[in-house]
Amino acid sequence: MASILADLQAVAVRRSDRTLFEEFDVTVADGDRVGVVGINGAGKSTLLRVLAGVEKPDTGTVRYGSGVTVGYLEQNPDLPDGTVGSVVGEGWEAAATLDRLGMGQLTGSQCRTLSGGQRKRVALARVLTHPADLLVLDEPTNHLDLATVAWLAERMAKWRGGLVLVSHDRHLLDSVCTRMVELDRGRTFNHEGSYSAYLESRALREVKASSAEATRRNLARRELEWLRRGAPARSRKPQARVDAAKALINSRPQAAARPTKLGLAMGTPRLGDKVISCEDVSYRYSGSRPLVLNGISLSIGPGERLGVLGANGTGKTTLLDLIAGVRQPVSGRIETGPTVTVGYYSQSGAELDPDARVRDLVAGDFKAPGSPEDNLLMESFWFSGELPFARVSTLSGGERRRLQLLVVLASKPNVLLLDEPTNDLDLDTLRVLEDFLDGWPGALVAVSHDRAFLERSVDRIVALDAAGSLREVPGGLAAWIAEATTPTRPAARRAPAGATETPAGHHTAKTAPRRDPHQPARPPLPAGRALREVEKKLAGATRVRDVLAEKLASTSDHREAAEIAAQLADASAQVDSLEEAWLEIAEVNG
Repeated sequence: MASILADLQAVAVRRSDRTLFEEFDVTVADGDRVGVVGINGAGKSTLLRVLAGVEKPDTGTVRYGSGVTVGYLEQNPDLPDGTVGSVVGEGWEAAATLDRLGMGQLTGSQCRTLSGGQRKRVALARVLTHPADLLVLDEPTNHLDLATVAWLAERMAKWRGGLVLVSHDRHLLDSVCTRMVELDRGRTFNHEGSYSAYLESRALREVKASSAEATRRNLARRELEWLRRGAPARSRKPQARVDAAKALINSRPQAAARPTKLGLAMGTPRLGDKVISCEDVSYRYSGSRPLVLNGISLSIGPGERLGVLGANGTGKTTLLDLIAGVRQPVSGRIETGPTVTVGYYSQSGAELDPDARVRDLVAGDFKAPGSPEDNLLMESFWFSGELPFARVSTLSGGERRRLQLLVVLASKPNVLLLDEPTNDLDLDTLRVLEDFLDGWPGALVAVSHDRAFLERSVDRIVALDAAGSLREVPGGLAAWIAEATTPTRPAARRAPAGATETPAGHHTAKTAPRRDPHQPARPPLPAGRALREVEKKLAGATRVRDVLAEKLASTSDHREAAEIAAQLADASAQVDSLEEAWLEIAEVNG
């Protein structure tokens, strides 16, 4: 029987202008993996702080099991003074986790000198390597690349303790969570199952609400007819029924948290045949000797849907800065077509005047605020009611990020550059952005670690490596993930002698395979024959991979392309494995 780790009963948290949640009950036991969802400002981070014991609720009780320890990752962590190594801890597991999170080279750096993204990764490493019974994680995938997100998802899926997390990463929620909690305007809804099951339950709830409202309207119409029926002389009715009829007529269903998404067809300047081309482009930061980007050649055509992948620190943001003209290359050439209008939604976001009103920023400097097109754009991203007249200083963090996106879209670009657009946007906003991009006629270049966003929004993948080189990924997103998550033979940090790393990041003693003592030992193949065997298999696997790559390039059916991409990812992994085997035999017998 699973032991209870934390129990919240009738918990409520209120703010001066609204109730975040009330009468909220949840119990978390060993093996529970709970995802928390809701729109920006619904109280997700507050709920996690209450669960972690960092914030006390206004009412209700929070109890923990005997001796239960909690590991808490806050959305914007504040690290103690000291080096990265001293904050995370000693030992091979801490070093291996820092390596997986891209921080292995910074163990001697002072935490106060780190960027926001680096601090988040250090804080995550600290939580993962310190023993805890219950993990409470607020946006753990922010600032992680796709391969690291896949590693984290695998580790969380194997976690035996309790887990509660807030995340905008739909693949993570779907692959890890066994329960979902939705916060909606002070109310809470519990859903058994993964993120997919939650979406089905939410859709069913909305259908039932719509049916209930239709029933209410029919009853109200009949009650209104009843009140009006009959001669004036006999119009006295039982007062209780009169009052009930009036209450039914005057009642209204709770308004949606956000109005139904509006169809949006925004005009953009027409793109010519020439959009953007980079020829042998290189870049290094001032005072930095190694090149960040090295000999990049890239062509972006009309209607392009390009995704840029790579590990953290490989120069993805720098590439977008160069394309946008924010930076200039140290060598090579970038040519932009005469009809190009670039809109750049950067990772840091544009600085917004805190005293400016939303509608004025959306209108820009060259038109009056409140045009029908601007109003439709604002309503489509839920800036309606009083929000268009609100000042930036009064907006929540999520609303500011949504406004930054709106300002970019309102400039009517025909080339859109998105750098980690899913950070700090709630799931409903992500779906609206994806819907918008579905019908948007311009060219798109996106850097993102959100697999669901990339799968829906891009159809061509390029990848940057540690040397700053760019290459096409023929198998698309699935092939790159398979490649990036395949362990390489020379590990950055090795485990203790005689140990092997498990998928969850722990190490166990290596044991030799058992052999029947009555069977004679099988002699190893001679080196030359072993190499020939591997070479034969490698040639066959390479042919299969190349055929699949050609099929993927020639197909225009997106479903067929997805199936081929998955096959290509497997074939590429097989080729890599055989190449490693060939190298090992050659080294041993060289």
